[in-house]
Amino acid sequence: MSKRRASRALLAVARGDAPADLLLTGGRVFVPGTREWLHTDVAIFDGRIAGLGARDARETLDVSGLSLTPGFVDAHMHLESTKLWVDEFVRAVLPHGTTAVAADPHEIANVFGVPGVTALAHAASHLPFTFGICAPSCVPASHLESPAAELGPSDVGALLHEHGAIGVAEMMDFPGVIAGAGDVLAKIATAGDRRVDGHAPGVLGRQLDAYLAAGVESDHECTELAEAEEKRRKGMWIFIREGSASRNLRALIPTVVQHGTTRVALCTDDREPDTLSDEGHMNDCVRLAVANGVSVEDALVLATSNPADYHGFDHLGWIAPGYQADICCFEDLSSFEPVRVFQAGRLVAADGRCLDGVVPSQPAPAFMLSSMHLAHVPSAAELDREPPAGGTARVIGIEEDSLTSRQLAIDVTASGSGVARIAVAERHHRTGRVGLGYVHGFGLERGAIASTVAHDAHNCMVVGALDSTGPADMSAALGRLAEIGGGQVAVLDGQVLGEVRLPIGGLMSDRTTAEVAAEVTSLAEKVRALGITIRSPFMQLSFLGLSVLPDIRITDLGLVDVTKFEIVDSELV
Repeated sequence: MSKRRASRALLAVARGDAPADLLLTGGRVFVPGTREWLHTDVAIFDGRIAGLGARDARETLDVSGLSLTPGFVDAHMHLESTKLWVDEFVRAVLPHGTTAVAADPHEIANVFGVPGVTALAHAASHLPFTFGICAPSCVPASHLESPAAELGPSDVGALLHEHGAIGVAEMMDFPGVIAGAGDVLAKIATAGDRRVDGHAPGVLGRQLDAYLAAGVESDHECTELAEAEEKRRKGMWIFIREGSASRNLRALIPTVVQHGTTRVALCTDDREPDTLSDEGHMNDCVRLAVANGVSVEDALVLATSNPADYHGFDHLGWIAPGYQADICCFEDLSSFEPVRVFQAGRLVAADGRCLDGVVPSQPAPAFMLSSMHLAHVPSAAELDREPPAGGTARVIGIEEDSLTSRQLAIDVTASGSGVARIAVAERHHRTGRVGLGYVHGFGLERGAIASTVAHDAHNCMVVGALDSTGPADMSAALGRLAEIGGGQVAVLDGQVLGEVRLPIGGLMSDRTTAEVAAEVTSLAEKVRALGITIRSPFMQLSFLGLSVLPDIRITDLGLVDVTKFEIVDSELV
């Protein structure tokens, strides 16, 4: 996505022969290439930067005392995880200084296929924002999941060459890449000279060599410093993630402190609406990087010019002649909350809010409002299961602030085991299929929680109490999801305690950020009555169905041993 070629009118402004539309005076401008701050004026014409230094202008704005940086660019994110439709997402993040994202819409692709991706792209094209859409590479994520749609190499190619995708999205089928599977390599080949993003949790050594040799270029799944550093040494781009459930910045940022910013960028990946409201977006990632030892200048590079360079956003990432005039103005570089945000030369946000009317409404199309296709609501009997002989079962173990799970062996008949039931009900093809298992780490002691946000196939996931009341509450929770057209719910004794309605694909809301964040916060408080102790239980639950994250997951097909990439039984043999 290169810079537009200069018009004669822009060149006239650059030379000083014609007035700029707007001149920002008195500020200091950040230069990513030299890590300098220049005390200079900025001339803007037709949404682009015409030049630095004094110019005649039709309008002048004094920004004395402010620090000017390029707009922030998120190196990797999923719109669907914000639970916000694209117009409301833009309203939420522009005030925090984010003016561009590289988005992988593989969640909506799993539910609606190519039409869902193109509908999203169409809505985004009308907004004051750079919404770079990557072509989903793994729909489904693996053969062990059951989404509504599948995307083959021809679909990926169509999104790239007919619908303007900026590259191939995260290649999650890393075993297929490493083994040289033909269909996977065909998807990589469709990228041509565009980027191929990666997804390689824990992939190291010769397996990493093969993954990289196949043409994958980045990874956002590092959780340990040694992993990130091996990948950097082998030329891989590392996107340091700070989301809602997976917060890896503190563990990984020492690689920047020690080795610099080359081939590193910041990303949010999966960030909930309450996190956006309470903590911010990319500005929060920058703030945390600085708090953990990175210089202000290096942290800014990680969130501006580096992600722009990687994704081919050649018109973004700098405040320099010819670049799009995406500019954040800061009074305080410790809070990283901009007092003004310009997008393409237009003031779009000030003092923490979007200006009225700058983000036009783009409602989701009607077909996205009907995605619940259960064969029937599973009964309590269908959600019950006898414990294994001897009581010891294979259990999914989860940890706070991590998406990695562990395979545990626990006696599920023992008092105080901390184990709960977990199930996945297929919701796309009316098969009636239900996968059953056990999970440890939620703290849930009574009732049930359920969600249609379940990466990546987005079937209905539900966790319930281990005792005899659990299956009935699990059934009630799934029934409520069917009634509201998708979302997240908590149930106790058959009664709904709280819910978040997500009618767009069972993934996103059609309401405002404040409304959705309030529902998410309220639901998080309500689930404490069930004994849940972890900070983001629904985000944790949503990833337990993703069959390409280590070590053990569950889909509608059953328990998945990700290390072996096969279905296994709960009973240990």
